[in-house]
Amino acid sequence: MDGSAIATLVIFILSIGFVIRPVSISTHVRSIPYVHLNLTTAPILAIAILWASRCIDADVIKNGIVGTGGVKPYNILILFFSLAYMAITLDATGILEAAAFWVSNKGGSNGWKSYFYFYVMLTLLSILLGNDQVILSGTAFLAYYTTATGVAPVPWLMSEFAAANAASMVLFVGNPTNVVICEGFSVNNAAFTAYTILPFIACNIVCFGALAVQYRSDRHVPRKLDKKADVNPRSALRNVTGAWVGSIILGSALIVCLVVSFFGIDVWEISLPFAVAKFIFDIAWDYVKFTSRIATDSAEGSIMETPNHEPQNQHSVGRLSLSGSVSTGERITLDKIIPTTQGALQTTPKSSAPQVFTTHVGSLLSTLHTRLHLRFPTFFTALPQLPFALVPFSFSQFILIQALAHQGWVNIFADWLVKATHKDMYATIWLVGALGVILCNIAGTNIGATILLTKIVNAAALPSHSARAAAIALAVASNIGAVNFTFSASLAGLLWKSILAQKKIFVKQREFAHWNFLPLLVMTVTGLAVVCAEMAVLYRSSGA
Repeated sequence: MDGSAIATLVIFILSIGFVIRPVSISTHVRSIPYVHLNLTTAPILAIAILWASRCIDADVIKNGIVGTGGVKPYNILILFFSLAYMAITLDATGILEAAAFWVSNKGGSNGWKSYFYFYVMLTLLSILLGNDQVILSGTAFLAYYTTATGVAPVPWLMSEFAAANAASMVLFVGNPTNVVICEGFSVNNAAFTAYTILPFIACNIVCFGALAVQYRSDRHVPRKLDKKADVNPRSALRNVTGAWVGSIILGSALIVCLVVSFFGIDVWEISLPFAVAKFIFDIAWDYVKFTSRIATDSAEGSIMETPNHEPQNQHSVGRLSLSGSVSTGERITLDKIIPTTQGALQTTPKSSAPQVFTTHVGSLLSTLHTRLHLRFPTFFTALPQLPFALVPFSFSQFILIQALAHQGWVNIFADWLVKATHKDMYATIWLVGALGVILCNIAGTNIGATILLTKIVNAAALPSHSARAAAIALAVASNIGAVNFTFSASLAGLLWKSILAQKKIFVKQREFAHWNFLPLLVMTVTGLAVVCAEMAVLYRSSGA
């Protein structure tokens, strides 16, 4: 073990520290007053330092991007972006808000009935759409709903957060960590669901039980709600045709991805064409609707194209059902909670001729964006919500963990795993599962934890049944691990916190950890116990 290996580990740990707790460092330089070290900039800076100090070379960076050992980062990101676009544009039709209003009407003024119905609805939606999109829409809706009914928002929001993250373990597309596991352990996509469905059901049931116990007081979930008149769910639908087409395309994409996984085809080759088809439909349908409105309303001047006004149409970012206001309310996206690398250096502008030119160009671009948004509202509403910040973060995590492997740390950790478990299947399940939950807090979100543990388990060269058991235990841990002690345990946690801050609902770190402790504990114990039972049945004949 030489100095380069020790330096690599230290820099990796420091970068993770800045991911968990971002800092802004004063430079005392007028043009660049602050340098921000956060989830996006810290890992990239760590890679730059390691490369400059020759702890890693170009091959390590290349392998981190292209992938090794069956894990293909580009495959994961293309798949995730394709499905994210389809889910976001489906949400833009208002279908999620319509479902929420339908559930609200069914629950009526019965507090616990409504609480349970929302839990079930958010669980089902998260299975199909993934946790991020449900948290994006569900959090804002529940903030509005709890304000309108006058109830404490935290119990409802914590329920939503737990339900969404636990449900994302069912389909391989529910969470980027699932795709990492399928790629890294060569788990068939359909088989992944077969393995995780029982742990999910068990976790989902015990999680609601834990929530019911800790929120049993009327001050948390009142028995009777001060609910106004019911809202017609159809009033939330802004694009009925788009909702039908979007649902069919997304459902077909998921089914085909599951089927082709039996034939060894990379799933991004399937998901991307479906996303392109949805994009073409969105552009064509929006243009047809725009031209028809021009023909109908031009005499009244109802469609305004001014650069200083946001286009007002059925896809307006300000939403009646989510924000409680028709004209206000801005959707929070991952790019807003994870600053881009261009924002790492905060500069002070100077008055100059180039600045005047830049301002003029900016005004022209703003006008162009407004006009395009008016003509193609679906695409331009979805575009800023796509998780672009996930790209540099994910690639940097792959590169940093590849750097640890290059310096021999992954092999060392793998030896420790073998010594601790003696390659026993049940010991592997509990150790990998527990480490997965813990590392979500301290290894750069659940994505970083999953990448690291996948590398370690593969390097340990465990027997096939123990390796498969470790994969399923990690799948359970990486999803329920988002329901953890820190917001940075997952990107979903950072997204959730930011949406609440916009709605003037502030959940402190200590409060977040306090309310997550019991659901996380019961889900971890129950989920891993079910994995043990599954593996016992599946590998009973092997004598494991």
